[in-house]
Amino acid sequence: MKTYIIVGGVAGGASAAARLRRLDEEAKIILVERGPYISFANCGLPYYVGNVITDRSRLIVQTAESVQGRFNIDIRTESTVVSVDTEQQNVTILHAGKMYTERYDGLILSPGAVPLKPSIPGIDNPSVHMVRTIPDIDAIRSLADSLAGTGQAVVIGGGFIGVEMAENLRQRGLETTIIEAAPHILAPFDTDMVLRAEREMNDHGIGLILKDGVSTFTEQGDKIVVTTQSGRNIEADFVVASIGIRPETQFLQGSGIELNQRGYIVVNDMMQTNIPNIYAVGDAVQTFRVHTDVPMSLALAGPASHQGRIAANNLTGHETHYPGAQGTFILKVFDLAFGATGENERALAARGQEYKTVRIYADNHVGYYPGSVKMAIKLIFNLSGTVLGAQIYGTDGVDKRIDVIAAVLRHGGDVHELAELESAYAPPFGSAKDAVNMAGFAAENVLDGLMENVTYDDMKAAVDQGAVVIDVRPPEGYVPVMVEKYIHIPLAQLRSRLSELDPAQFYITLCKVGQNSYYAERILRQKGFHVKSLQGGIMNINDQDFTASPTAQPPERQLQSQAAVVSSQTVAFDKEFDITGIACPGPLMKLKEAMDTMKSSEIGKFTASDPGFWQDSEAWCQTTGNTVVHREKSKGKVSVWVRKGE
Repeated sequence: MKTYIIVGGVAGGASAAARLRRLDEEAKIILVERGPYISFANCGLPYYVGNVITDRSRLIVQTAESVQGRFNIDIRTESTVVSVDTEQQNVTILHAGKMYTERYDGLILSPGAVPLKPSIPGIDNPSVHMVRTIPDIDAIRSLADSLAGTGQAVVIGGGFIGVEMAENLRQRGLETTIIEAAPHILAPFDTDMVLRAEREMNDHGIGLILKDGVSTFTEQGDKIVVTTQSGRNIEADFVVASIGIRPETQFLQGSGIELNQRGYIVVNDMMQTNIPNIYAVGDAVQTFRVHTDVPMSLALAGPASHQGRIAANNLTGHETHYPGAQGTFILKVFDLAFGATGENERALAARGQEYKTVRIYADNHVGYYPGSVKMAIKLIFNLSGTVLGAQIYGTDGVDKRIDVIAAVLRHGGDVHELAELESAYAPPFGSAKDAVNMAGFAAENVLDGLMENVTYDDMKAAVDQGAVVIDVRPPEGYVPVMVEKYIHIPLAQLRSRLSELDPAQFYITLCKVGQNSYYAERILRQKGFHVKSLQGGIMNINDQDFTASPTAQPPERQLQSQAAVVSSQTVAFDKEFDITGIACPGPLMKLKEAMDTMKSSEIGKFTASDPGFWQDSEAWCQTTGNTVVHREKSKGKVSVWVRKGE
């Protein structure tokens, strides 16, 4: 009978243990876990703080008793492996102050990672809380319960856990601020995509202090003051530190098991260490990026669970190879979902990989079916069309699309496959040409030389150098674009107004979402003009023309123009108009038509699913003598109250 020891539970270790038992009924399997729980929902911890998950017991995925009963596994909780002797094939375990050893025939390491705790003065103050275990979250939940609606919290770190913690604390009514040393939150996303997440957090009352690390934590009475490196002081009732993680591998020092410079366990594509009968999985391992030999460490439950299964297979002679990690993420940021897979631009540029990008705004389902909302899709691909990465945000359908692109990326697919994919279609669920197809079409146009697109930053730089923007939006409900050096020629008039253009001039075409500007580019290019089009159009500009604020205000107090009257409460209205599922310029046309039917001083409430209606309605009112009296956002929809002018 063989003895297998697994160090650490949760996703990787628990998965390995269950798989080992299914493959070897006679083996002795010992799972050693330093905490009281062998498998709990790490990813659910912030939502317990936010009272979204109300039943604490639901965070416990598996108990020691249930695993012992179902799989006949020797579970040893609150026990710590303090060393590994690879020559004698035994581990030393500490439990209740006593040391003992256990011999193994095969060993699977799943020790996980622990929060970084840098040597910042005051970081050991009891008001500074780490996030790793259920006891950690119990303490934070207790504070959120007692301070709901009145307290102040500071979250250090703008990674996934930090953002989710901030959102849930804010939803409990706490005044919440994130401090992030990097220029932006959510490092897996490129700057042009993450700005929308920062806006969403500001809009919901979360302050963002970016590019500014923490200098000290100082206790002042019953408060704690966080001082940043720039000298800013933020007072709080408590702090949640989510600064990063490091692998929990100190106990392997001197064991002969290879670690990289950062302490991660080095494994091959069988999850095998340099010691033949020792395997490692999860947050503490260095593996490699799919389709490359680029080293990669990834703290995600899905890959850890898959790795645990692969390690168990190989340990018992069922040869299985890990294809590499790609990093597929999704998270909720209030009303938006943000998904990503593969590499971002920063990573590709850092390793010298040539690439191209397209950015589109596509409907989650057909526009004529009520409730249609747009999602932003950024697709990254190499010069031969192979998909390298993607990032998406929106209110509905993000998970479906990022999973589809992740599957294509996993098997080395290209943009032509995205264009040709056959997706399930019915009006409530998608479009005949799905959002993923549209991203593929745009990428094909770039590769085929039919389109030369520019980013928002490229456009600004080009305008500074003398380029002229051609705004091809239709005249109905037209609101001037906030860029320099532009002319307005509606697409339908472009062919008849070519004489107004200078063949020696460089032009950039612009529309609402980038589709009509592509049509305009094709017309002008074939007429001999030097022209490119802006990715994502004005929706792209609106999403990126934003600077995060350290002190946020709720969105209803953000009306800026003289056409807007500030109101922090929902106001009465005379008529209500549902204009969801209508793309630009439809919402403004419907607004104009409706206002023409109303009497002076009457108020109409207009609800649209075009996010641009938030700004467009205010700009339209400013030019027409009407007044925005109130605005609200909820789950991708925009409601605007408009009072008719004299």
